[in-house]
Amino acid sequence: MKDLDSSALDCLAALADERSFERAAQRLAITQSAVSQRLRSLESQVGQLLVVRSRPLRLTEPGKVLLRYARQLQAMRTDMARELGSRVSANERIGIAVNADSLATWVLPALDGVVQTGLKEGFGLELVVDDQDFTHDWLRQGEVLGCVSTVRQALRGCVVQALGVMRYVAVVSPAYLQARLPAGLSESSFANTPFLVYNRKDDTPALWVSKALGLRSPRLQERYVPSSEGIVRAALMGWGVGVVPELQVRELVSRGELIQLRPEVGVDVALFWHQWKLLSESSSAPARVALLDLIGQALAAGAKTALA
Repeated sequence: MKDLDSSALDCLAALADERSFERAAQRLAITQSAVSQRLRSLESQVGQLLVVRSRPLRLTEPGKVLLRYARQLQAMRTDMARELGSRVSANERIGIAVNADSLATWVLPALDGVVQTGLKEGFGLELVVDDQDFTHDWLRQGEVLGCVSTVRQALRGCVVQALGVMRYVAVVSPAYLQARLPAGLSESSFANTPFLVYNRKDDTPALWVSKALGLRSPRLQERYVPSSEGIVRAALMGWGVGVVPELQVRELVSRGELIQLRPEVGVDVALFWHQWKLLSESSSAPARVALLDLIGQALAAGAKTALA
């Protein structure tokens, strides 16, 4: 296969981000027909359909393979511009996937230095949020270049680094405890106790109940609140039991605004940072730390301070 056209790969990445030809064209400051032409050229070159032209459009499996390559090419181009002291293109964004609870607690402070550097040098950082057991899929599909995940084993072509352990505890408001659980949570009171759950992927509350009550595959009375901060706020308002990062509610518990149920019980979730290897093992390291490595270092430093 001949060398792939970088402008066509940029089109593919823009289509993956924007999910429409119109918005991809606006992002790249070209016409829709130019986007279509570059995509057709790329599909002709690889001999496979790369995009399903639906609303919203989606990438085929071969398209996802090329998307990974396009993302890596964009990241290396950004690193080259930084190394040369040039202004990075305004369209260059480095995407990483993180779980909502990490985003609500330690990730933003950890990445602040990287973001401030990006404001000076012109590159952008894009955060994609998903459950910690599923962020790895975003990396596998080429949507992002790195992720915070519970998966321990690195994908082929990636490196992995342990970050630390996030401990989850169960909390309720004092008013809810007094009115609904005066004797605490038990097998008899469990069935009538609502639990605040992030979404249908979130199994942390069920894991906590299983550990606390010795139940196998417990069925919860679930109230979905798709926000880490929202779950804490809902617990404060007395909506039910929230199983949340201890880091997130430490001060609220110390002030008595939330009560921790069964303090001896917690769910420990080990987190790992995954990223694509953009340089071959034989390559010498650049004089300036590569941007993706800089992000990984920042997250590792932040996790060391915040996590167990």
